[in-house]
Amino acid sequence: MTARAQLMAAAAKRILITDGAFGTEIQNYRLDEAAYRGTLELTRDQKGNNDILALSRPQVIDAITRDYLEAGSDIVSTNTFSANLISQADYGAEHLVRDINLASAGIARKAADEFEGRDGRKRFVAGAIGPTNKTLSLSPDVNDPGFREITFDYLKDVYREQTDALLDGGVDFILIETIFDTLNAKAGIMAAIEAGIARGIDVPLMISMTLTDLSGRNLSGHTVEAFWHAVRHAKPVTIGLNCSFGAQQLRPHVKSLSAIADTLIMVYPNAGLPNDLGQYDELPEETAALVREWADAGQVNILGGCCGSTPAHIAAMTRTVRGLPGRALPVPPVVTRLAGLEPMILAA
Repeated sequence: MTARAQLMAAAAKRILITDGAFGTEIQNYRLDEAAYRGTLELTRDQKGNNDILALSRPQVIDAITRDYLEAGSDIVSTNTFSANLISQADYGAEHLVRDINLASAGIARKAADEFEGRDGRKRFVAGAIGPTNKTLSLSPDVNDPGFREITFDYLKDVYREQTDALLDGGVDFILIETIFDTLNAKAGIMAAIEAGIARGIDVPLMISMTLTDLSGRNLSGHTVEAFWHAVRHAKPVTIGLNCSFGAQQLRPHVKSLSAIADTLIMVYPNAGLPNDLGQYDELPEETAALVREWADAGQVNILGGCCGSTPAHIAAMTRTVRGLPGRALPVPPVVTRLAGLEPMILAA
């Protein structure tokens, strides 16, 4: 049975749990620059380059991954949010992109398989791909609206390098997450489709949008509904929302997406909103109670956490939704669905 079929079968029985944040957990280790660098011969300061820890401090990434599995995660993601050529260029580590992704995928795969071996419950690995710090839809120069720092084809190739490495490392899904620019996501989708064609396999996609304001749009201006219309063709195994806000602020947008998407809904919000010091104060029980509302309303299939969430948050979610059925997939009518910044439906 394929990973897609296994995930769909598991989600038909209960609400599944993904993991939480890596960045805030890594901060707890208080690593200095030398710890980030390890024995790697790099010329730039590596402090803050969380992805490179898969090579220099793999035991840290392994411990965090296992903490989430202990907390009840059915899905763990690779610590590869910025493990791409564009983002690693800031650290002078472009040549290590493939090695980072292979190592991080291997860490997650080994831990997931060991936990599955303990109780027979399938654990999945999602290869995480972040948006990079470039945008295809908007110009960084206010005086030149037509200017772009990169091209679609270049970004697609950047994503393809990362996707190939993650697949070689043994991930089950490619998770295109924290999408602030729909066109960036399209480049990631195309990279995954091309990788699947080259391998002769289905590469299941998890796609997760991030909102930049409470009206429910991402940075490129798309509403949740328009975003779904723009990516539905890729047949993602999950669609959802992450980052940006806490569960309370995401409530109406989860409801909207749940009503129209004929695939699994995965939502992993921040642990509330950050305080004046940039810290997250929402307690695990508070976050769990908020996401439980989505579960009770039949709006989600997979839950987890983003910024500020910890293994304690994931454990609280696991306890709170244990035994609850997942959302039933709707069967939308067959009509033409288009997307500008707003959704457009052509009635039959």
